[in-house]
Amino acid sequence: MRRGGMQCRCPPIRGQMCRDELSPVRQDRRTAGKRVYERLLDGSSSGRLSPLRVCAAASDVHQPDFCLCCGKPGQVHFPSLLHVELEAAGKRLCDVFSVPTHSGISWFGGANGVKAPRHMSSHPKRVCTENMSAIKIGTHNGTFHCDEVLACFFLRQLPEYKDAEIIRTRDPTKLAECDIVVDVGGEFDPKKHRYDHHQRTFAETFHSLCPEKPWGTKLSSAGLVYLHFGRQLLVQLTQLKEGDRKLEGLFDKLYENFVEEVDAVDNGISQCDGEARYSVSTTLSARVGHLNPRWNSKSQDTEEGFRKAMKLVGEEFLDRLEYYQSAWLPARAVVEEAVKGRHQAVQKSTMCFAPVLTGSEPLATPCPSVRQRVLLSSRRRLSLLEEWRGVRDDALSKLSGIEGCIFVHAGGFIGGNKSQEGALEMARRTLQAAARAPANGSS
Repeated sequence: MRRGGMQCRCPPIRGQMCRDELSPVRQDRRTAGKRVYERLLDGSSSGRLSPLRVCAAASDVHQPDFCLCCGKPGQVHFPSLLHVELEAAGKRLCDVFSVPTHSGISWFGGANGVKAPRHMSSHPKRVCTENMSAIKIGTHNGTFHCDEVLACFFLRQLPEYKDAEIIRTRDPTKLAECDIVVDVGGEFDPKKHRYDHHQRTFAETFHSLCPEKPWGTKLSSAGLVYLHFGRQLLVQLTQLKEGDRKLEGLFDKLYENFVEEVDAVDNGISQCDGEARYSVSTTLSARVGHLNPRWNSKSQDTEEGFRKAMKLVGEEFLDRLEYYQSAWLPARAVVEEAVKGRHQAVQKSTMCFAPVLTGSEPLATPCPSVRQRVLLSSRRRLSLLEEWRGVRDDALSKLSGIEGCIFVHAGGFIGGNKSQEGALEMARRTLQAAARAPANGSS
């Protein structure tokens, strides 16, 4: 609240009086304020007031056009104070105006039936002091990698770590002061919130820590944090309840299609045995790595790059989560129903086959395309018939005996037909052939 043309500069919560030399005018104003409080004492049987009542009177009753603390013209800052600030301000006013206070009184309860000011909560708050330690997340300094950046992002999404300070250091003394430590310290102990994976004895995977999960990739700090906090993270971000089947589906999907890659890259695990046919240089881990200072940069400060990296991984994770929640989960529900009735009725909606469930058969999801496509898993759980691959249009229709064929990719993982029935027939033929010759899936 502003009164007059100046703003009061008195610190509202430090409990210290303004040290300025008070002019005679300001002394008169302060004396006038004191008289107001002396009048407030009238009618009090004990002749005492709590700091809360004094401050409440300052804000709700008197409302002067000068600061009651120092006498300066300007705003009255009390109505905008937080409850904990109100306590300190009330104490200071009692001291300034030599108002005696109750001993042992609850600062937040008021006195003589006086209620808290209307703009304040009546519930007690924990008093915040400058010496209170903030929550700290510890990780290593120097060159940063995608795993600890992602781990820090995950933690920052949780209420208990939302405002946590990230301490980047390798100093054991400083790390010991952190509430949780990731990717440094040489210790994995969930009970102590220590999540490093660099020690020689560490060989944990998702499967070793959660036997019901299939993934055997060695965990990095990202995977460790996701394993222990991932469900809480998704509850926070999706508003789904823990134990919800949809939440568990998202938990699995995001590990398999986002976090596991980060684990593998950080631990130097190749996607395939032998020499790769080509290099992939645009992974999330690679892009995070490029945010580090170059070897010949004048500044080798990594703090700004670390912040950029957290923003990068956060945006990508949230984007992926939004897609899986808004598109993949509904598609999976349709597919599950379609699979249950796959031997009975043909789906009425336009369908294309997509890898939305695990299994050894092509699966159907709604497809808005005018042309009907048969899209099978990129993991080649089952490919379209070998003799169709690379053939198009009338030649494919004649070869397959199915009208309206458009193409089948040479890789066998996708094909198209002009009609829904034609696309479904291509899928049926593929399933029938697989039932007769299971080796089809490996060709």
